[in-house]
Amino acid sequence: MAKKILIVDDSALVRKQLKKIIETLEFEIDTAKNGQEAVDKATSIQYDVITMDINMPVMDGIEAVKRIMTEKPTAILMISSLTTEDATITMDALELGAIDFIAKPGTMNVGKRENSDDILEKVKILSKIPLRRLKRKAVKPVTRVRRRTEIKTQEEVIASSLDVRKIVLIGSSTGGPGLIEQICASLPLSYKYPVCIVQHMPEQFTAAFAKRLDRVSAVNVHESTQNMELLPGNVYLAKGGVHMNFSKKVSGKIVIRMDKEKGDNFFQPSVNNMMFSAVETFGAQNLVGVLLTGIGDDGADAMVQIKEGGGYTLGESEESATVYGMPKVAYESGGVMEQLDFMQILKKIATMK
Repeated sequence: MAKKILIVDDSALVRKQLKKIIETLEFEIDTAKNGQEAVDKATSIQYDVITMDINMPVMDGIEAVKRIMTEKPTAILMISSLTTEDATITMDALELGAIDFIAKPGTMNVGKRENSDDILEKVKILSKIPLRRLKRKAVKPVTRVRRRTEIKTQEEVIASSLDVRKIVLIGSSTGGPGLIEQICASLPLSYKYPVCIVQHMPEQFTAAFAKRLDRVSAVNVHESTQNMELLPGNVYLAKGGVHMNFSKKVSGKIVIRMDKEKGDNFFQPSVNNMMFSAVETFGAQNLVGVLLTGIGDDGADAMVQIKEGGGYTLGESEESATVYGMPKVAYESGGVMEQLDFMQILKKIATMK
């Protein structure tokens, strides 16, 4: 039985281009030209995947995602431009239940080979996500916390990388942004360790994502920059398009080093790259490696090295992960000490002593 996909875009040209790309998968293809039409179709037919534009007449993509995920959860792939405004809106869509997004540089670029390959890969992956995971994702909103400016009783305790004793390293890809948001929102103001995160997304999106994380977190969340000092109780999101590495200064302080050389990594930033650098800088025994949902195998090799070097590693379980790719490879490679559902992982990170 052929899988079904709904292409939603107000541009007839984009619908035609996306249809041409996806036809190679032999899916049954349907289209909608606005959010309202998408909702009407998606709530009457169970599609395997929906590609969703953001800015449309009658009803925009955000409202459409909200209604579809409430009434008939479906794997939704947002089609977003690379503007700052659309990056922020795309983050809203992911929080409402959309699984992933694809960057749309411009109408005439949708059909370029690189974009086509990315669209095809993500459509194939999303079409395999079990319905039970989509339903669970649709009912787990981020728990909001009070901003640190509203908390008068706590004081900043540690303010130097010289006091860092342990580092939490997190890698995720498809399906990950909502989980990262939940982790950041769960960290108490008194959290003792730096948390470094690689979430696969384009350069134009990481700044918006870091700002979003900072708004919902009691701790400070930063997009990584060159020579930024690694402080306890702070979260560092790797900037898109460059690797996040670490180095120790003569003074003993630890700083972030931005590496623009892609090397052998398919992704940039790369989870493997971050974790290998952390092993070299801090020693594996001082690391906590975490791999969440995502396509591919990024992070698996480094998780093995962390585990074998005396560190602690966690991988998201098959039952919990939206896409059981990255944590699966790490587990099968012997790099995962504990394989747990996401909520168990979140609790372990937030209450780590």
